[in-house]
Amino acid sequence: MTENFTTRATVAGLGDMGQALVAALLRNGFSTTVWNRTPGRAGALTAAGAREAAGLAEAFEASQVVILCVIDNSAVDELLAAAGDRLRGRTVVNLTNGTPRQARELGERVTALGAEYVDGGIMAVPPGIGTDQSFVLYSGSESAFKANRDLFEAFGGVQFVGEDTGLASLYDLALLSGMYGLHAGVMHAYALIGSEGISATDFSALLVPWLRAMSGFVTEAADRIDRDEFTKDVVSNLAMQAKAFPNLIEASKEQGVRPDLMEPVLRLFQEWVAKGHGDEDGVGVVRLLQERA
Repeated sequence: MTENFTTRATVAGLGDMGQALVAALLRNGFSTTVWNRTPGRAGALTAAGAREAAGLAEAFEASQVVILCVIDNSAVDELLAAAGDRLRGRTVVNLTNGTPRQARELGERVTALGAEYVDGGIMAVPPGIGTDQSFVLYSGSESAFKANRDLFEAFGGVQFVGEDTGLASLYDLALLSGMYGLHAGVMHAYALIGSEGISATDFSALLVPWLRAMSGFVTEAADRIDRDEFTKDVVSNLAMQAKAFPNLIEASKEQGVRPDLMEPVLRLFQEWVAKGHGDEDGVGVVRLLQERA
């Protein structure tokens, strides 16, 4: 094997996200090799200047940086099994969604193959890649991250979160947890208001500013958690919230709306109150969640 790279980066995996990554690299002038398990996905990319590898071995040998963006980390395992020593001396950047444990195990495996490993969490949908609506979290080899920061910036904002390989995945999933929690509340709100035939669009004129006004909760909650202080300056204690929250469940049932998204919140409130924390701000429930980990 030679170390005469022909392109700066190889992208293995040409699903919607992989194609968006390649397009961003090409727009920013990075010579790029592409490979996909199923042929026929590279036409538009090669027309834009990408080089398509005839096989996986050629793809791995073509570039200094090998970016993996496939369906899951089981597919990454298969690619690494096929790599042999072809990754030696290279940087492997895994932008496949997974867990912190998987990232750490893959990092050890890649390092054993003689390559540096960077794990990434993409905080964007494919159309947002390369715009100010996108950022990517990175963890793992800091030297590899710094050496390739210019390349990573083609995808959007960059955030290195630490040399612990699992941290990018942890940050990614924690951010998604916040997003899905918000989305769950919004979906329930629209279902509830829609039960009387009220337009979701009309209701959004109230919902959007309300959520904006409530967004201060995020920083206030973080401050309470970091100070481990849940009983000072409480304006709405958990015992009161746990008494009022069942109305949301009952009203949903009365309106023919399933309360599935709200019931777990009530159970947590009631359990924490039963454990003697009714005088706290509701943020204290985070400790109950950590007890169950």
